[in-house]
Amino acid sequence: MAIIVREQVALGPQTTLKIGGPATYYIEVTTESELEEAVTFAEQKALPFCILGGGSNMLVADEGYRGVIINMRIQGRVYEQINSEMFTVHVGAGEVLDDFISDLVERGLWGLENLSHIPGSVGATPVQNVGAYGVEVADVIARVRVFDAETKTFFVLKNSECGFSYRHSIFKEKYNLIIVSVTFSLFVIPKPNVTYAGLTSRLEGVPSLRNIRDTIIAIRSEKFPDWHTVGTAGSFFKNPLLTQSEVIVLLKKYPDIPTYPASNDLTKVSLGYILDKICGLKGFTIGPVRLYEKQALVLVAEEGATEADIKNFVKIISEKIFLKAFIKISQEVTEI
Repeated sequence: MAIIVREQVALGPQTTLKIGGPATYYIEVTTESELEEAVTFAEQKALPFCILGGGSNMLVADEGYRGVIINMRIQGRVYEQINSEMFTVHVGAGEVLDDFISDLVERGLWGLENLSHIPGSVGATPVQNVGAYGVEVADVIARVRVFDAETKTFFVLKNSECGFSYRHSIFKEKYNLIIVSVTFSLFVIPKPNVTYAGLTSRLEGVPSLRNIRDTIIAIRSEKFPDWHTVGTAGSFFKNPLLTQSEVIVLLKKYPDIPTYPASNDLTKVSLGYILDKICGLKGFTIGPVRLYEKQALVLVAEEGATEADIKNFVKIISEKIFLKAFIKISQEVTEI
């Protein structure tokens, strides 16, 4: 079946920030052949393309996207038991992440339960190396099937070939690689990871999968606004990664800042603490944009907010943080 091409499709309603103008062209793809056809269409029009999943980590320009939006809708879940302790699960990139995690919990498979209640699609998770409560998807990804838009070939990348690090992967550098499915290695035997601050205190005894999922859903519901009703991208900013010498300097001035070991001899510093306790910015508001009153890392855009409003707000927040803590921050959200 040939792809259906639509023109001037509004993108704001398809993102959780609910901001942005229309796409020149818009194509939904449900198979690998349709994906290849959509990429070829963009080439024929001499226009760039952008892959859209759940729209939970995207800020669209007010004027829209002059190019081809390819909405990834490839579905499918295949469960394969490897041995008495492990399953691999092959998942289409267009599957809804939290629906998939709910299914894992029902089946008694451990590994992704800490990422419960995060909006977005499965295919987006390797790009950002999505993580929460001490778990990153890189911990359980076995391999990723991709389509190379330049060579028009499909192939598989092993975990070690994906360049995973904190909120980063090879897919943030090589835009020609389009994720079509992800294979996870998950465990039958209990492997609870409940050491993250704020989670341990809510759990008693040996936690079950259901207990962990329900607790994390409750915590996230308390800390994050409902993206169905207000514009938000969840945690808008990344926690800074600092060198040991930078951390020493920072802790001399602010000794109570929570820190966590990261990769490559770097230390992750709690930006939420800096925004709230050091800069006093929880709930800080400029026009229709604010930092959420229950979690300072979360940016909220009220109805009528624009991309320009967001960018102005982020600029001011960044300046305030640098003045107080001498840290340059970066955002998790992708701009198109």
